[in-house]
Amino acid sequence: MSTLETDIETLWERKQNGEVDAQSAGEDEHATLEAFLSALEDGDIRAAEKRGGEWEANEWVKQGILLNFGLRENRAFEYGGVEHYDVLPLRETEDLGERGTRNTPNGTAVRRGAYLGSDCIMMSPSFVNIGAYVGDGTLVDSCDTVGSCAQIGENVKLGANTLIGGVLEPVESAPVIVEDNVSLGAGCRVTSGFVVGENSIVGENTLLTPRIPVYDLVEEKVIYGELPANRRAFTRFVESSVSDHDLFEGGAFKPAVVATDVEEETLEATEREDALRE
Repeated sequence: MSTLETDIETLWERKQNGEVDAQSAGEDEHATLEAFLSALEDGDIRAAEKRGGEWEANEWVKQGILLNFGLRENRAFEYGGVEHYDVLPLRETEDLGERGTRNTPNGTAVRRGAYLGSDCIMMSPSFVNIGAYVGDGTLVDSCDTVGSCAQIGENVKLGANTLIGGVLEPVESAPVIVEDNVSLGAGCRVTSGFVVGENSIVGENTLLTPRIPVYDLVEEKVIYGELPANRRAFTRFVESSVSDHDLFEGGAFKPAVVATDVEEETLEATEREDALRE
């Protein structure tokens, strides 16, 4: 167990026992909080990691994030010439240029404690929250939000107006995961700890949440809370259990996600493109 992990867990216990709060926290406590945020921004620690093929939350990291809210006082900050109030400032971004990462002006905001990899692009306006991890070569497009603790892999494309939800509490719950080489179409929503498997392509305006079933036509089963790797997914509507109610003339329907093999879909698209060019 690292010294930082031990310090955070000790501070968490003191906070839970009422031994320290925002008013009584001193230099030692704030030094721990600052070291913790710097470790997040450097990518040395993460809110969740894949172990044995499964994503698991690092509870102590989520505790550290909550401590940064609970042991700091609300105060004035300035961003873009506008004064605002928060317990945390935005992240300093002078390290991004040397790693080839771009954050375009007029509206890109990265909160303290967020990690951005090399060769990333953040288009205006977009927002990355505390504890989020954005892998190398990933595009965060206009009007995108990457929520607290969300883990975004390498070479991911988040289409414009995409929402990646945050999962901060409870601390044992894994956040939203988008694995490597995923493409999310414009207007997608991924929430409540949903896992999007690597190399998948998700059609625009698709809602991925554990409450909506995924009809996986590759494995021929219905699953919840994840989209397997190498899938092409899109929204369809299936008959609801209340379809026969008198109020629903013509039947009632609910959303579902249909998943097919991404390689087959890509091949068909390529064949159509070739036909058009002949």
